[in-house]
Amino acid sequence: MKIVFDIYKSYLMQHIKIFIELTRLNKPIGIMLLFWPCSWGLVYAYNFDKDLDILIYYLFLFLFGSVLMRSAGCIFNDIVDKDFDKKVKRTKLRPITSGLISVNHSIAYIVLLCLFAFLILIQFNLLTIYLGLGSMILAFTYPFMKRITYWPQLFLGLTFNWGLIMAYSSIMNQISVEIMLLYVGAIFWTLGYDTIYGVQDIADDEIIGIKSTAIKFKKDIKLFVSSCYLVCFLLMLFIFKENLGLNLLSFFVSVFGFSLLYQVKIFDKNDSVNCLKAFKLNNYSGLLIFFAIIFI
Repeated sequence: MKIVFDIYKSYLMQHIKIFIELTRLNKPIGIMLLFWPCSWGLVYAYNFDKDLDILIYYLFLFLFGSVLMRSAGCIFNDIVDKDFDKKVKRTKLRPITSGLISVNHSIAYIVLLCLFAFLILIQFNLLTIYLGLGSMILAFTYPFMKRITYWPQLFLGLTFNWGLIMAYSSIMNQISVEIMLLYVGAIFWTLGYDTIYGVQDIADDEIIGIKSTAIKFKKDIKLFVSSCYLVCFLLMLFIFKENLGLNLLSFFVSVFGFSLLYQVKIFDKNDSVNCLKAFKLNNYSGLLIFFAIIFI
């Protein structure tokens, strides 16, 4: 009996490990980059609503939803890219590509994760539910964009920051001009950081025919990333202009700007380690804007 139990335990632990690698739960930076825009939308709405209980409750719901949808997105991306991933050094050992898990089994996980995400979605008002269902179109078309355009990072920005609009509407039951401007700013933020991330795969991507902004602007990549971050920062200043002064809002927005500037300074298209380091710093950049909006 003990032998059977040990075999089952070993099998279970191995499968949990595969699931974690498949969903990138061992690399939570992606979850946080999906969650931070959601948190921005929630705290922006809180400045009008002032219901702390709802804010805290919805923060947990959107965090859990970010975990589920990012996990489902990673699996779908790996299914779509399984043939490409075999030819890229960084991705060739992913579970689907290496044969550790079948495509059918992976699809079952996607369905289960999306089901749980839908159960979270229906906790919100009707407008937010419609927005959430609409986001599925973005989420499941994004993996194909690198085949047809040099701007897949732009589509990632549209997708990853959609939660900002949803979060705001979940409290306010409407969409404002200000929240749309914040959404545009977040898109440029994503366009910048995902271009930095894409630098790691330029050599392999060019060989196999994958497109990206990192490839399109590789000769002037620092200028491109700097421009994206500058637009993001200027939009943040415009949104917060009426409340800027000698206060905590100005402090956090300023530090946010310096965090973007520091990323531009340290990343090098010939140094994948520093590119990854610069990319991961955006977790703190997102946190800074979260705190900034609290003090509007």
